[in-house]
Amino acid sequence: MRHSTDRILTTHVGSLPRPQDVVDCLRAQDAGERYDEAKFDEVMRRAVADAVGKQTEAGLDIVNDGEMAKIGYATYMRHRLTGFELGEVPRATPQDLDDYPDYRDKIAAAGDTPKYKRPICRGPIQVKDLKPLHDDIVRVQAALASAKAPEGFMTAASPGTIAVFQPNEYYPSHEAYLEALAEAMREEYQTIVNAGLILQIDCPDLAMGRHIRFRGADDAEFVRNAALQVEAMNHALAKVPADRVRFHVCWGNYEGPHHRDIPFAKIVRVVLKAKPMGILLESANPCHEHEWEIWKTVKLPDNKLLIPGVIDSTCNYIENPELVSQRIMRFAELVGRERVMAGTDCGFGTFAGFGKVHPSICWQKMRSLAEGARRASKQLWARPAKKKRPAVKAARKAAVVKKKRPAVKKKGARR
Repeated sequence: MRHSTDRILTTHVGSLPRPQDVVDCLRAQDAGERYDEAKFDEVMRRAVADAVGKQTEAGLDIVNDGEMAKIGYATYMRHRLTGFELGEVPRATPQDLDDYPDYRDKIAAAGDTPKYKRPICRGPIQVKDLKPLHDDIVRVQAALASAKAPEGFMTAASPGTIAVFQPNEYYPSHEAYLEALAEAMREEYQTIVNAGLILQIDCPDLAMGRHIRFRGADDAEFVRNAALQVEAMNHALAKVPADRVRFHVCWGNYEGPHHRDIPFAKIVRVVLKAKPMGILLESANPCHEHEWEIWKTVKLPDNKLLIPGVIDSTCNYIENPELVSQRIMRFAELVGRERVMAGTDCGFGTFAGFGKVHPSICWQKMRSLAEGARRASKQLWARPAKKKRPAVKAARKAAVVKKKRPAVKKKGARR
């Protein structure tokens, strides 16, 4: 995984707006309708090439396929694994939206929430068909070579994300369900890394899961389950080097009150136990921008990189590059410029055909991200990197100060 050695590098979380012909192909495939496989591949190949080209033109350094061939970040796996059936199960609504039912019903009526049938686990989970994964890899590798992109990544759902968002009706416990998913997803993770791509694991289960799957639990119970989900992910990554993986922590990529979001401070210790080197965090939206200050008191491990979101993925405001620069500077000054990349809060097309940000505005937001990173880099590399004072020298200086300090005279002592 590249580091920001001479400037702040730029990337994003993964999903991008999909053209309508891509959406049509994905919906037909997901619904089990007959479709032309050759046409499907042609549409996806063109869309991936276009997505990679636009990312590099916008100034991004680490790019991907935009998740063009995935119907959704957490439901695509039913085409690759056994054990899942489509079913009519009530969709789990975020608790914060249920607190405001008038608003919830309004956005649902306006079509601002994705509509899909949920995969349900009703049998043993095993690898069924990884051809879609290999097709994705071939497409993105060709697009990366054509665009001469410095580095590419590919996303995959974490075992915890699949477990939290897809109901289990087969395994005797949540732990058993997680274990089966970790074993099944291991091959996908290793295949992506062996292809020379950076693996990004999507983990909304570690934050958004609090007000979805665990809405009836307390914070302590949620954190215990989040720790189990991190263990499952680490198990699945046993043969993958940490410096080839990054993971995304998310509270939900939707426009809503988000007042039920669990504070990052309550999950940070669990997050830092995850194996991946890179940590992508929501850091630009109004509910979580303030949490950059946590790095004043929590030490980022030496083997980790931060990729904070510096542009919002749920609104059509185009962030001023100066604001983007300021956001980057906060993190760089706390953890070191070489250990920060500039990213986005979440994806721009989490589900095919769904996204709050207009496609043309999405690309302008990306350009603003790149320009903000350039401005921050100009400031950060105009001055030498901060050097930590050696412990020995610090101790000696403290001893000298203590020695020079005059003794305090006791009350009543002779002058």
